[in-house]
Amino acid sequence: MLNEIAEILTRSRRAMFEDAVGVVSLFVVLFAGLTFTGTI
Repeated sequence: MLNEIAEILTRSRRAMFEDAVGVVSLFVVLFAGLTFTGTI
């Protein structure tokens, strides 16, 4: 049972990391798009 809990925590930590990378890349693309169009 402890192994299952540890596995779930590891998996959720990896998912949180992937979500954070996705959010950062989304903001980078958004900022780049606004910069190229001259909005900023």
